[in-house]
Amino acid sequence: MPGWRSIRGRVAVVITVPICLLLVVAGLAVYGRAEALGDARTTRAEVGLSLRVQALVHQLQRERGLTNGLLGGESDFRTPLVATRERVDTALRGMRTERAVEDVIQRHLRRLPAIRAAADRGNADRDNAGPNTADRAATLTFYTTAVDALNAVDPVADTATRTDRRLRDGLAALRELAAAKESVALERGLVNGVFAEGAFRDREYLTFTEVRATRVAALARFRQVATAPQRAALKNAFATDEAQRATAYENQARRGADGSALRADAGTWWDAMTVLVDDLYAVQQSVGDDVRDRADRLRHEAELGLAAYLVAGTLMAALVAGLAAFASRSLTRPLGALAEAAHDVARNRLPATVARIQRSPQDHEEFLPPAEPPDTSAAGPLGGATEIAAVAASLHQVEHTALHLAAQQAGLRRSTTESLANLGRRNQNLVRRQLSLITRLEQQELDPDALAELFELDHLATRMRRNAESLLVLAGQNPPRPTAAPADALEVVQSAVAEVEQYRRVLIAAVEPVRVRGHAVADVAHLLAELIENGLNFSPPTEPVEVHGWYDAEDDTYCFAVIDHGIGMPEEDKERANARLSHSGEEALLSASTRFLGHLVVGRLAHRLGEGAQVQLFDTTGGGLSALLALPGRLLAPAQAGPATPQPARPAVSSLLNGFRAGVARAEARSTQGVSS
Repeated sequence: MPGWRSIRGRVAVVITVPICLLLVVAGLAVYGRAEALGDARTTRAEVGLSLRVQALVHQLQRERGLTNGLLGGESDFRTPLVATRERVDTALRGMRTERAVEDVIQRHLRRLPAIRAAADRGNADRDNAGPNTADRAATLTFYTTAVDALNAVDPVADTATRTDRRLRDGLAALRELAAAKESVALERGLVNGVFAEGAFRDREYLTFTEVRATRVAALARFRQVATAPQRAALKNAFATDEAQRATAYENQARRGADGSALRADAGTWWDAMTVLVDDLYAVQQSVGDDVRDRADRLRHEAELGLAAYLVAGTLMAALVAGLAAFASRSLTRPLGALAEAAHDVARNRLPATVARIQRSPQDHEEFLPPAEPPDTSAAGPLGGATEIAAVAASLHQVEHTALHLAAQQAGLRRSTTESLANLGRRNQNLVRRQLSLITRLEQQELDPDALAELFELDHLATRMRRNAESLLVLAGQNPPRPTAAPADALEVVQSAVAEVEQYRRVLIAAVEPVRVRGHAVADVAHLLAELIENGLNFSPPTEPVEVHGWYDAEDDTYCFAVIDHGIGMPEEDKERANARLSHSGEEALLSASTRFLGHLVVGRLAHRLGEGAQVQLFDTTGGGLSALLALPGRLLAPAQAGPATPQPARPAVSSLLNGFRAGVARAEARSTQGVSS
């Protein structure tokens, strides 16, 4: 297949052919069949509704004629009128669920009970030789308006009939026949009242001529769209003896245009016209049955067509799925192999190479194997397309380059760390020799001024020793300044103060007696010195930096607090600083600015003190910053003497301890949720 050796060609073949088939065949044909099926079902249901509406119209027409005759003076119509009213009420109850018809009923037939009551009273008044209280013309108009409104309800939508001419003509014939039947029924009711009255009154003759003209026009339109059997049925309805008798009575009524008296039996006229109306209703039902049968046939054909196209669409979908699966497999298998190779490089080979380089001796050169590009032919081990083979070769080259870069970076990082450690040890040795020399000079000097200067020099050298130890801490080396014997907390604080430049500004406020184990004394003193110096550098020269120490029996923790009243720190900077103080890994050293190396030194010293040792920054009441160092009970040694009376902590220190506890609780909660504190 052309283009099958490239990814673009495969995608084009997989997508273009099936998509075109589905869009052109399934999209158009299935949608068209589904639409035709929906139209057929809708038409079938709405034709049934239309026939039920005509059944209601038929009964209303009968009630209209009987009511008009009753008001004209024919009391014999009272009994059939009662039965007709019951049938009308039954039909109305059946229409309550049809919303379109219900609206018409509410608008035009809500006065039906009042019209019936008025008609009954009017007939009673006439029997009693009193004035007729019911208006025969108004009553006729009420019924006619309601019937016209019901005939105007055409539930069959145009979209349901536009696809089939025969169905469309059948619905048109049904509408025209309904109009003709209404004209005949209206003429029956109108002339029934006229014959009962004995003459035309007011505009009744004009209405009579208009109704006849409407009937003639509707029948002409019906014959244009009706089928031959339907036209024959209509002809038979007008050819009966009763229809001929009705025509004779109609001609007699035409001669009463001048208002002269009409001598005709209203009952005979009613019976003849009722037969004609019933015959027209039978023709109407026949036409409705034809339309319904046509809709059923269209629905059946649409169902078959839809099923056929659905089967075809399913087969095409299966074809598309097969092609897509084949093409996808030919792409995903080699791509999966490439992904596995890339994961192996990222998770195993690259970290193992870096670790091997870091563990190798300093003078050992690590060489990587030469790059061997994979087979890029179409039948290569990956079995993929040409582009995938090219990607495999590129990935192999990237892997080799990444390994070389990682090896170089690891070697450079190891060399840098070892250089820093070597430089720190050299400085530490020089400072130690310098301190020994200064000590001898102090012992030999008798001049107080010179001795004071030697003390200052001794202090600076001590600070230099701390800087060298900080360098070793950052390099991951343990400073060779162990303390075997435990030391009192006050001694630890004094040792830390001795290693800062502005030691005169440090106020050792209250330090409760406790002994720190020997292996932790040097680290605690170094850590406190870093915190004290940080407070001195960021507070006014006239403000002291306070150091407090107390034992918290609740948590079995000894706390050192370094409190300054300086410029403080914004909340965001304080959060970042606390993060640096709690992270001691190599990533923190690589990502931190050189301005914050002191924070990293403190964090590594706290980490080296072990689990439970924490350093955290808080705002000082009244301005400034406070640092709290918490030592767990395992770093404390038993006191030599009896327990001293605890010195009450200052209010600021108490609030600092409470804040520290809350901060620890929040950190533990965030750790539980998987978020770094």
